[in-house]
Amino acid sequence: MDRRALLKLFGGAVAAAGAAQVASLEGAAATGRAPTAAEASRRVRRWAMVIDLRRCDGCRSVGKPPQCTLACVEGHFAPEPMEWIQVYERPLEGRGTQFLPAPCMQCQNPPCVNVCPVGATFSTPEGTVLIDQQRCIGCRICMEACPYDRRFFNWGTPPLPPEATFLEYSPEHQSPAIKGTVMKCDFCPDMARAGRLPYCAQACPNDAIYYGDEEEDLATNGREVVKLSKFVSDNVGYRFREELGTKPRVHYIPGYGQDVGRRPTETGRMPTVWPWRRWVAGATTWKR
Repeated sequence: MDRRALLKLFGGAVAAAGAAQVASLEGAAATGRAPTAAEASRRVRRWAMVIDLRRCDGCRSVGKPPQCTLACVEGHFAPEPMEWIQVYERPLEGRGTQFLPAPCMQCQNPPCVNVCPVGATFSTPEGTVLIDQQRCIGCRICMEACPYDRRFFNWGTPPLPPEATFLEYSPEHQSPAIKGTVMKCDFCPDMARAGRLPYCAQACPNDAIYYGDEEEDLATNGREVVKLSKFVSDNVGYRFREELGTKPRVHYIPGYGQDVGRRPTETGRMPTVWPWRRWVAGATTWKR
């Protein structure tokens, strides 16, 4: 099965299930009756991600900066220096390094949600943690609470390309960016409902990023579909800093890029590049 057919299958299942659930519940509301047990029990999606580090070489094999990061930057018009999915190079025990792409971990016990004083950051029924920038007061308490350093603050007028001018704001894609607010990876739930993989998964040249639904227990990297729980357990998957009790929805398969020919002693990655060449009037860039 080719990539197009696979994504169509994945998207069709998501869209059909979602449409059926909404239609049933809206139908119940329209007739003034309570939803039946069958309607109420229909499953809500629980989005999750698996990153296979055996296939991640920091995009050294293609001679480019990490393409997952670039695709996320371009897809969300993320202002410099924000890397919503940041590829770290970490030392391995013994010698050498591994590359570890780090999006928001979409914690199910999220410290950021627990400390937000105005409810601007919140968890959805699908398990994603979002930020409503129109409610955010810029106190940055959530940034301090995040143990993964996966939140970013707009210190100035965000530099945005002309393409962002007519976007309708939503917490699910956070564009256009708003000065004085916090932003982060949103896990692209709007794209998943439309039958598309997140930008990062689509762009990975080595198909290292799987995205799926814990309720259906399926995930795909665009080329193959795996049983999510079995894929993680069979390959000794783990969650980053799991001992903190945050219950992340991002799983990792241990590795250092060996499946794509990388040796652990091949270190270094190209720096991330922000593609924006034209800025809005008065825009500023800043350091984290």
